[in-house]
Amino acid sequence: MAVALRVRDETPTGREVGEFVIPEIDEHCTLRDLIRTRVRDEVARYNAAPQPVFHGLVQPTDAEARLNGYHLKVARLLDWEEQAAVAERAFAHNGFFVLVDGQQIVSLDDDVTLTPDTQVAFVRLVPLVGG
Repeated sequence: MAVALRVRDETPTGREVGEFVIPEIDEHCTLRDLIRTRVRDEVARYNAAPQPVFHGLVQPTDAEARLNGYHLKVARLLDWEEQAAVAERAFAHNGFFVLVDGQQIVSLDDDVTLTPDTQVAFVRLVPLVGG
């Protein structure tokens, strides 16, 4: 069964820097699935109406990090699979970590169970550069 899931982006000190909803994700999935679904959805939202600023987990190539997102020199369509691959590598190299109901998930292959009330936080540790 699929659920709608509210996700937060946070700093290492716990300050919220963004929040959005993943409209549909399987209630039983792996962390890898969660990350890939998050990236796919945020890239799809961006690609539907490309703007100079991208708000997402991974910094696109040729973009500058700014306080309110990643500024692209030229608005363009992004490749969600490339962005997701970079996000997976960044997770593996401690670029960010993920908390599900306050518990840190340590492996991309760890199973997570999600409900509409599950609290998910992506905590960014370093800027993430991708496609």
